[in-house]
Amino acid sequence: MNNFRAWLLMGLLTVLLVLIGNAVAGSSGAFLFFLIALGMNFFGYYFSDRIAIAMTGSQPLAEHEAPELYAMIRNLAQRAGIPMPRVYRTPSPQPNAFATGRNPANAAVAVTDGLMQLLNRSEVEGVLAHEIAHIKNRDVLVGTIAAALAGAITMIANALQWGLIFGAGRDDEEGGNPLSLVGTLLMIILAPLAATLIQLAISRAREFEADATGARLAGSPHGLANALLKLERAAQHIPMQVNPATSHLFIVNPLTAESFARLFSTHPPIAERVRRLQQMQ
Repeated sequence: MNNFRAWLLMGLLTVLLVLIGNAVAGSSGAFLFFLIALGMNFFGYYFSDRIAIAMTGSQPLAEHEAPELYAMIRNLAQRAGIPMPRVYRTPSPQPNAFATGRNPANAAVAVTDGLMQLLNRSEVEGVLAHEIAHIKNRDVLVGTIAAALAGAITMIANALQWGLIFGAGRDDEEGGNPLSLVGTLLMIILAPLAATLIQLAISRAREFEADATGARLAGSPHGLANALLKLERAAQHIPMQVNPATSHLFIVNPLTAESFARLFSTHPPIAERVRRLQQMQ
């Protein structure tokens, strides 16, 4: 099912880019953007985990640097019946974590510097169990591809914006093509919105399932429930410099400190997540 959703997501991206190309430069633009979409889909599928890691500025974390963290992840991975994922650290004081990869054999877990500093052991284990659950449930593929494609869509929109500023889309000999100008303006507005809608479409339901699976892997819902409350409070006071296209990957929205970001939240309300976890007791 998740593979189908991934292919559907890439198909929607292709259609969107073809429409953008057609609005900007007619049939030739549509063909060019179709080729761009094919390339983006290929790299988005096979290298989405590396793209997500790069977009968040995460770095490999060796076992000797965090032996306790490695022990918890290895234990949880064994309980979940998946291979040991690669481990990364995200250089941010905000406590948070995310998982990425196209399948359990090519997965990674990243934790921020602030996670180990704020949470106690059971809470860290709850967070890690949530991320391992994403890998076990095989929904990291869709989330990771969405991060890569949403980032690409935003980059294209920015390129169109700069092109419009410097005169792209105009026919100098005919004094300007109003349809091309309108099409470019629409795509500058709609492309980032489409990227956000992609994230909203895939994020909310999978968080509830990962919470439930993670609680079972950890053996108790208490650690994860307490961690979510602490992470939400910290995110409101400690900013994270991260590409918004990756925000849906994190266990708690890292952009909740920004009021505008709340309008496009990619996560269910923390209070609802905690309530469901408490019902598992």
